[in-house]
Amino acid sequence: MSPALFVTFEGPEGAGKSTQIRLLLERLQERGLEALAVREPGGTPLGERVRELLLSTPGLAFDPRAEVLLFCAARAQLVATVIRPALAAGRIVLADRYVDSTQAYQGAGRGLDRQALANVLSFATGGLMPDLTFLLDLPTEVGLARKRSGSAEWNRLDQESVAYHRAVRRGFLELAAREPGRWQVLDAQRPADDLAREILDAVLQRLAARSERPGDA
Repeated sequence: MSPALFVTFEGPEGAGKSTQIRLLLERLQERGLEALAVREPGGTPLGERVRELLLSTPGLAFDPRAEVLLFCAARAQLVATVIRPALAAGRIVLADRYVDSTQAYQGAGRGLDRQALANVLSFATGGLMPDLTFLLDLPTEVGLARKRSGSAEWNRLDQESVAYHRAVRRGFLELAAREPGRWQVLDAQRPADDLAREILDAVLQRLAARSERPGDA
């Protein structure tokens, strides 16, 4: 069995996470590695219903704590029914957002208590954390302009103020600075192919290091 690896992609709106996950998934599969991609919220029937409720229901307002708990309900289902079984089978899991998004969007963005959030997130995930996290970073205004001009949906969180999105970006950068061993911060304004090569190299290096450790193969 190949070593399992849990890789997450984080970043502000318009950073290109979905593109990089697709490219990485294709290149890992070309090498015969078993990998799957998931998104948050979503990835399960329950999660997709929560996604629609949170992001696409017009005119629906949420208390910030209710917003967090809905995200965590979808995440708990995804971890229990998809992510943990895949990792147990020795697969590579690529996630489009995970717990760090909650700390950035609801912690830094909404101003909720970070420790309280950490407790809720740990409960929802059973303490499962990524092995490697890529932060695709770019200026707030650039990211929002990309999102507006692209094909992706313009959702409820996208409609928040520029000040909110700037706070989210700062939140991500602060999280990355606290755990440099887990995070890799990349300039999302670079060409997509250049980013894809760097991301693939980092993942392959992490897989090789895990294969060399007793008990991880």
